[in-house]
Amino acid sequence: MPDAHRLNTPATDVITSDATAAEGVAQAEERTHRSLFGEILDWMLVPLLLLWPLSIAITYMVAKSIANEPFDRALEDKVTVVAQQVKEVNGRVITRLTGPATDILHADDVDNIYYQILDSRGIMVEGDPEMPLPTEADPPQPWATKFRYDFVHNTEVRIAYIYVDLHKTQVEPQLSIEPRLALVQVGETLEKRSQLVNQIIKGVIVPEFIILPVALILVWFALTRGLRPLAELQQRIRARRPDDLSPIDSGYVPEEILPLVGSLNDMLERLSQSIKIQKRFIADAAHQMKTPLAGMRMQSELALRQTDQSEIHKSLEQLAKSSSSATRMVNQLLALARAENQTPATKPMQLLELSELARDSLQNWVQTSFNKKIDLGFEQADYSVLVKGDATMLQELLNNLIDNALNYTPAGGYATVRVLADEGRQLAFLEIEDNGPGIAIHEREHIFERFYRILGSNVEGSGLGLAIVREIAQQHNAEIEILNNPHCKEKKSPGCLVRITLHLEPNTVPLDYIN
Repeated sequence: MPDAHRLNTPATDVITSDATAAEGVAQAEERTHRSLFGEILDWMLVPLLLLWPLSIAITYMVAKSIANEPFDRALEDKVTVVAQQVKEVNGRVITRLTGPATDILHADDVDNIYYQILDSRGIMVEGDPEMPLPTEADPPQPWATKFRYDFVHNTEVRIAYIYVDLHKTQVEPQLSIEPRLALVQVGETLEKRSQLVNQIIKGVIVPEFIILPVALILVWFALTRGLRPLAELQQRIRARRPDDLSPIDSGYVPEEILPLVGSLNDMLERLSQSIKIQKRFIADAAHQMKTPLAGMRMQSELALRQTDQSEIHKSLEQLAKSSSSATRMVNQLLALARAENQTPATKPMQLLELSELARDSLQNWVQTSFNKKIDLGFEQADYSVLVKGDATMLQELLNNLIDNALNYTPAGGYATVRVLADEGRQLAFLEIEDNGPGIAIHEREHIFERFYRILGSNVEGSGLGLAIVREIAQQHNAEIEILNNPHCKEKKSPGCLVRITLHLEPNTVPLDYIN
């Protein structure tokens, strides 16, 4: 047997609580259940109602641009006709506005027409004196028609103006080359333009007033039709029996609802498994509790009928023994149920130092090993062995393995708990070995079953210890191996080596760096 560090200190009591501490008191919040129909309707109608006035504004701008174009062309024709009648004779600017030309200016019976003619010195030749002058920084270009908005008699008008080159209008040629530009302006009010814009807008908006309610009705109908599969799914689920946990048929649901149905089926599967585990737990507990309870009842009735004190004492001893057996079985059933329902989601794994955890668990069994005259030892690596797991569950696993080792090891034998690690393969090993009778190869497939007992062992127990070990190992993705003790040479007592293989965390360091 290798050198081992033996624990000779008294056992210390470790109090474990089965109830999980509450994380905090959740404050009740009043939640309003939003309708999916209303949510989609809001997201569809709100943009629609916001875009409607925006479309009206864009329509107005486009209509205004469309209305300006023909009226600007007509206004350009008018200012061109007037400009063609401007001449310079003997240094004086004169106009030859005939009757037809004047009729062109006043042919409009809706808009007011204003015109103005200024000579090269800015002196008005003819027209309305209140028409404002153009304000442009660039030098004027002769015979180029330009447009602007301005006010005449406090009324907004559209003005077209041209600078006339008087050199080209002179009857008698002049030698002067100094530019001489006369200004001709023609303006009109905006009544006709506004009327055309309003007609265009009415032609666009009136149909929108009809289309918008129709669109709302179509959206409402489409949403009702589109959400009908949800209502049908709800009806199918409500029509189920309370105990029907079979998967929901996903053949008649739209593609968008398939993830929801898949999640519901997963939840139903987990719920079904949980209910099966609970039913199995209740059935096992009821079945296994019959024997100790029946024995306790028989011993209590027997004690009541006895008059001899020694017989009463024997009955009470047997009653206490049955009570202790029943208590142990209840505790192991609870431990098994807790292990089966333990998931990383309910209690996240934590970083643990495996040697320290094993040492703490081993101390609880020192007194028991003294009473049974068994040498209980502990071996650990020279470095920390870090694993991720649940400390309570791993201690429960180790306690069951130590309990089995002490129960099956004869007086004068030994049991050793060992912690090792293989850094190359990133594996941690938790071993419990003894020099007891061992476990036959054909029995090793069955010992992890619930309530399975090896015939002829003559050791009291419930048959739940190794089932608990298996459940906890599965929760930690650990492997279990049952081997003969390589340090035992006797065929009658080959001993047993139980090895639990866990995943080693990469930041394992020598113990000297931790202390």
